[in-house]
Amino acid sequence: MSTGRKPDVLVVDDEPQIRRLLGDTLGESGFTVSEAGLGRMALGQIALRSPDAIILDLGLPDVPGLDVLRALRPICSAPVLVLSVQNGEETKIAALDAGADDYVVKPYSNGEILARLRALLRRPDPAAPDTRFRFGAIEVDFVLRRVLREGRPVKLSMKEYELLRLLVDNRDKVMTHSDLLRELWGPNADGHTNYLRVYMMRLRQKLGDEVNAAGHFQTEAGIGYRFVSEPVP
Repeated sequence: MSTGRKPDVLVVDDEPQIRRLLGDTLGESGFTVSEAGLGRMALGQIALRSPDAIILDLGLPDVPGLDVLRALRPICSAPVLVLSVQNGEETKIAALDAGADDYVVKPYSNGEILARLRALLRRPDPAAPDTRFRFGAIEVDFVLRRVLREGRPVKLSMKEYELLRLLVDNRDKVMTHSDLLRELWGPNADGHTNYLRVYMMRLRQKLGDEVNAAGHFQTEAGIGYRFVSEPVP
């Protein structure tokens, strides 16, 4: 993580006063803070913002915190610090098995939260050397789930990002319509190639004319799409 910007922390808790207190504490300690009071709202923000860390309460009113953990892990690798009034060993184990990186029981001290959060953000990523891919003016960071264009963030929806990831992961190979549809929308989406046309159009628009002019994204008529890492002029 770059030291040139403030780490972005998403606080997920249904109690406004806790979100406010954590927001003040984190803000004063050099973090950028966003909030969500519901599990579904949190998952939407995670898909759009790709936070650097998440503080998650397990007792959410709409979606159980454990289900939020299970749902966010396929789309986000950021460390998750769980806050909960539940002190039982079984609950702690379940949270860690579901994808949490640390667990703190309420009530807590601000100092403990900050120390644990800093420790989580210092953890090295063993896959770091292979987590970035560049083509043209575009850089994709597979750990932070961020896409940059000439150093500036490109806002992709979750499906747009997943489509880009699939094509890049399988670069220089043809990905059929059926393969892409099954990966992105499940087995019942087979045949709905209109989904792919819409998302490919959006992806090309957001990544810019220079990427399209270079021919990185190629349409194989009637078959699917191919990402070419080094297109031939």
